[in-house]
Amino acid sequence: MTTPRHLLLLAALAAIAVPAVAPPALAQPRQARAPASPPTVPGQSGGQSAGQSAGQGEKIVAVVNGDVITTGDVINRGRLFALSTGLPVTPEVLDRLRPQVAKQLVDERLRLQETQRRKIAVSDREIADAIAEIEQRNSMPKGALGASLRGQGVALRTLIDQVRVQLGWTRVLRDELGTKAEIGEGDVAEQVRLFKAQTGQPEYHVGEIFIPIDDPAKAADAQKFADTVISQLRAGAPFPVVAAQFSQSQTALQGGDLGWLRANQLDPEVAPVVAQMPPGAVSNPIRVPGGISIVSMRGKREIGRDQATVLSLRQVFLPFAGALNPAAPTDQQKKAVEQANAVSKGAKSCKDMEDANARAGQVRPSNPGEVRLEGIGSPPLRALLAGLQPNQASRPVIANEGVAVLMVCSRELKTAAAPSKEEISNRLLGERIELASRQLQRDLRRRAVLDERS
Repeated sequence: MTTPRHLLLLAALAAIAVPAVAPPALAQPRQARAPASPPTVPGQSGGQSAGQSAGQGEKIVAVVNGDVITTGDVINRGRLFALSTGLPVTPEVLDRLRPQVAKQLVDERLRLQETQRRKIAVSDREIADAIAEIEQRNSMPKGALGASLRGQGVALRTLIDQVRVQLGWTRVLRDELGTKAEIGEGDVAEQVRLFKAQTGQPEYHVGEIFIPIDDPAKAADAQKFADTVISQLRAGAPFPVVAAQFSQSQTALQGGDLGWLRANQLDPEVAPVVAQMPPGAVSNPIRVPGGISIVSMRGKREIGRDQATVLSLRQVFLPFAGALNPAAPTDQQKKAVEQANAVSKGAKSCKDMEDANARAGQVRPSNPGEVRLEGIGSPPLRALLAGLQPNQASRPVIANEGVAVLMVCSRELKTAAAPSKEEISNRLLGERIELASRQLQRDLRRRAVLDERS
């Protein structure tokens, strides 16, 4: 059981009521200019070209294929990390963070340039949604993260730049994988067989922060940085915030969450450590191929024997005729939202929802199938469904492609069955994406013209 694709719109938008009032547009960072002169992609960010001087009082830390990274960039990112983990923002702390921060900025610049080369654009709306999800994962009110940064003298653009690169890089990797992104029936069947064979064996809910080591000469810097991260995590810094800031894994925007895994699905170096960790613990640095892993133990259970909350749902979906511009919704989109509001106020039973969805044209089925509440990856959507009483219609849930109203018909505590095909496919795809990310990052570094300065 999982969250079916035809149920989800964009789950991160679950907390939005109507599109008529949109959040302010995010300020656009300055454009990057790579030496190959890639086409300008609207909304992309980057750094100064080598032909531009650093700002007053700033020094050049690195030049990446003609793009400049300055001490100001490093200081801003270091301050962002320090604030998110509770470190004091002192010159001594920033100096200790500098080597790893500078390396991360170089890697991000390479990713940005590759995103631009492939003409992949990331919209302001997508960035706002990603930041909102980080806030949700850490029980922060909407807008609190940006306000906190501004109050501490960190430009919001620093966070925006980071999120923009992460979202664009994910699309680069899907493009890179091509047909390898398609998970075959044989792959899924093998995972189902393994699940059944291992019923009763332990399974671990793990979070990860991955710190790459591309140059063995800089392994000591990575180790020192990992030690700093761990000390802050053990002092109470939120793991999802730290992962979102500094993990170089593709799970960074999901707070480093790897989900539930068996021992044989973990790196061989990580599995024996995880087996000994109690829930809530943070590991010491673990050397893995390509870098260092820091893992957190979020929970343990026995395969096939854990209890799960299973929901029976009904939905009414009203499609938009075109992509949503939250700042300027069309008349058709406004009407769809008005209809959704009417359904939300008027539906009193799941039969009412089925009838309303039929009147809306059954664009998506009214019954999306059983859904395991704990398996819903989006905190806003999970919280929305958890808070609904049976036969209570939700507020409208809005995404780019349409608006939906959801209703819980029943909830039941069941012993979890084998993971669904969709859950298995998503995990296998995530593993392939992560491998492709590490390989492509190494290739970009090898091909790049880099001038990294001390």
